Amino acid sequence: MHWDYRRGTYSARLMTELAAEHGVQLGTCLEGTGIDPEWLDDPSAEITGRQECELVTNIVKALPDVPEIGLESGSRYHVTAYGIWGYAVMSSPTARDAVDLGLRYLNLTYAFSRFDIEERADRVCMFFDDSGIPEPAQRALVERDLSAVFHMWSELLGEPPPIIGLALRFNEPSYAARYEELFGLRPVFNAERTALEFERSLFDRQMPQANVHTAKLSEAQCEELLAAREDRQGIAGRVRHMILRQPRQSPDMERVAKELATTSRSLRRRLAEEGTSFRVLVDEVRETLAEQLLSTAGLSVDAVAERLGFASTTGFISAFHRWKGMSPGTWRAQHRHGSR
Repeated sequence: MHWDYRRGTYSARLMTELAAEHGVQLGTCLEGTGIDPEWLDDPSAEITGRQECELVTNIVKALPDVPEIGLESGSRYHVTAYGIWGYAVMSSPTARDAVDLGLRYLNLTYAFSRFDIEERADRVCMFFDDSGIPEPAQRALVERDLSAVFHMWSELLGEPPPIIGLALRFNEPSYAARYEELFGLRPVFNAERTALEFERSLFDRQMPQANVHTAKLSEAQCEELLAAREDRQGIAGRVRHMILRQPRQSPDMERVAKELATTSRSLRRRLAEEGTSFRVLVDEVRETLAEQLLSTAGLSVDAVAERLGFASTTGFISAFHRWKGMSPGTWRAQHRHGSR
């Protein structure tokens, strides 16, 4: 998925803090995400987009009476929350330059939407593509992106941006009035595409904190950070692929490291640098395969345990309970009845 890139943990921390204000415990937010609570206070820690999506899913499920959680969270994403990306955007010469740079290095943000910019005679349309974002977090994450973009422009310009249109492809919600409070106009719901529309003059505005030297330095740092994250994503992805390729074999870190032409010590260090570990990756792959086999293959629990390379069925049941908080049999029964 385009949104499953590595990212800092600041966004995850903001979401857990917001959830806590609504009475949701940290453990509930992090359940099944593979995110260590200590990472939330570590500015150098990184997680994947998938992990943050799972965190938001947990929050949405825990707060059925707060459906506007996405809109509420977006206003907390200050420009400084994006680190060097935020400074690069802030110091750009014009709004058009800021948008161009921001989209080129979008994978340094916490966005889940894919953005597309279209300039027309009298306006600039920013489209938010939510394809691939799973339910039930989809709407919350798109609304978070919308709110965050509006709030960021308000901070950058020192005043609300000149919005002349807002459309959502979702149905009108019970909290529709909240949109008017945040954006100053009522959206068009059930639209073909989700979009924010600005006066075209916005793109020609000079950025209040423009600084050519800072802009060049910040962009170079964005390039370095993006390259480093993509390199780490590659190692984790290759390890996942190797585990997935031979699920019946008990995962062995020494063997995987040898196939990657490195040592187990080096592999352990490189995975730790990107906020994961060999054990976490093994669990991720096994958990995903277990769900697929239990829900679609019609295999017995014993057979699933054998296919996933567990030495015993007891070991598999114990691991599954750690992942889902229930036995494989209970999970399968609930899944069949749509109450997963």
